[in-house]
Amino acid sequence: MKKLRWQIIIVVVTLGLVAVLLLSQQPGQQLFQAQPSEGGIYTEGLVGSLSRLNPILDLQNPADRDVDRLIFSGLIQFDSQGIPQPDVAQSWGTSQDGRIYNFSIRPNARWHDGTPVTTDDVIFTLELIKSDISAYPQDIKDFWEEVEINKRDELTLQFVLPEPFAPFLDFMTFKLLPKHLLGDMPPEQIPDADFNLSPVGTGPYQFDRLIVENGKVAGVHLKPYDGYYLEKPFIEQVVFRFYPSSSEALSAYQQGDVLAVSQLTVDVLPSALEKPELNVYSGRLPRESMIFLNLGNPEKTFLQDALVRKALLIGLNRQYIVDQIVGGQAIIADSPIFPGTWAYYGDTETVRYNPEAAIALLKEAGYVIPAEGGEVRAKEGDRLELTLLFPDDPQHEAIANQITSDWKKIGVNAALESVPYDTLVGERLENRDYEAALIDINLTQSPDPDPYPFWHQSEITGGQNYSQWDNRSASEYIEQARVTTDSELRKRLYRNFQVVFAKELPSLPLFFPVYSFGVDQQVQGVQLPPLFDFSDRFSNITDWYLVTRRTLEKTPEP
Repeated sequence: MKKLRWQIIIVVVTLGLVAVLLLSQQPGQQLFQAQPSEGGIYTEGLVGSLSRLNPILDLQNPADRDVDRLIFSGLIQFDSQGIPQPDVAQSWGTSQDGRIYNFSIRPNARWHDGTPVTTDDVIFTLELIKSDISAYPQDIKDFWEEVEINKRDELTLQFVLPEPFAPFLDFMTFKLLPKHLLGDMPPEQIPDADFNLSPVGTGPYQFDRLIVENGKVAGVHLKPYDGYYLEKPFIEQVVFRFYPSSSEALSAYQQGDVLAVSQLTVDVLPSALEKPELNVYSGRLPRESMIFLNLGNPEKTFLQDALVRKALLIGLNRQYIVDQIVGGQAIIADSPIFPGTWAYYGDTETVRYNPEAAIALLKEAGYVIPAEGGEVRAKEGDRLELTLLFPDDPQHEAIANQITSDWKKIGVNAALESVPYDTLVGERLENRDYEAALIDINLTQSPDPDPYPFWHQSEITGGQNYSQWDNRSASEYIEQARVTTDSELRKRLYRNFQVVFAKELPSLPLFFPVYSFGVDQQVQGVQLPPLFDFSDRFSNITDWYLVTRRTLEKTPEP
């Protein structure tokens, strides 16, 4: 009887526990949810080396720009679609004629030492940008020389342009420097100032200390700035450690020294993809590879025929180039405007590789294989032959060889000539001394598409319209888009321009390169948008987190 009594007690207790569990599953239960929380240390293997942490000096050093992106901020910033958003400036307005821009600085914007940000800091920074010490290109310095800057008070200022210029906001992303710390210093002394190794900015993170090993700077420690005017970041420490190559940074990740690799180049990407704990993010770079065609070359009049130009593009196996030569790190291009941006129009005709269709177009244009033999198509003695210039590096050479191979299959003969990149652009293209050229257009830090310099009629002589494309309709569209501040009108104008471009194909778009970035799965909240600079991978770093907290959340009633 004693044994039976204990068995009954065990059964009763068990039934009670089951009842409790069943009741806990009823509507209105309390559940635990993981929420981002402050804490954790994010360590990134940054490819490159530190020089100066100063935004007017960092344009030639991507590693410096990456660190500066977290320390410094500008009046405005651009989102992933290239749309301007407030930053240090809380608002801005434009006059009806598009010549006057008024900006208001946030009253709660503070430097990392607690000093308020004022219009004096903006004006001081612009004076440094125009100075000889600045790493900014001369055309940007010249641009600012033409802009009138008026201080209205401590928090508002006005910019007056000599004429309407809608892409003006592109120039307003420059990072601010503190006048109260650098203003008494002669400009020529700023490149060697202690400030560059212990900077003070207005960004979400502030400088903490350098990591020095064997007498060299091996890394940088940053910590959150409690007085940041926007959303405060979750991660309590950001540590950059410098490595000379992607392979060494990836090795550091494998050894547990870092949680991320700033750039996964083609040579290490396969190894990175084999690691299930490493999340690989890719984003489109602000670059486009293209074949410029010299439509004004009097010896190659066939380039003036839109049918021939279309056949040259259809006859190119661009997907093979992307997959086999660029290592899959690119997106096929069909427009001179970046996909994913507000100005991109994706409904133009998509051109796919089709050598039979290319041959049919050439026949339609009157080009056939001569009866006397040979493999090069001709029309009334005008043979489809040209010389393709390309930059003298292995990847461009491989792409150029593939282009000539593809064109040969459709009866077009292309001889190759390798040229140093500076010579290719500064001499051959500038002087229109070429027939076709493989080139990379780099629009880093230029979110506004503004295709005017490369495709407007006025740029044929002395400008960057290297193809010498003389199309009045296209020119009018991009001319109007450059002077109106109506965003919807600009969008329609750029759509019309892209439709004309796709029909005429004054030059042949190849691909947009992409950038790959590796982050350990411990780091949550990471997103990689289309990029206008490598440092844009940190555009949402205030949303990244390593630590979570458990919160009770009541489930909704059914």
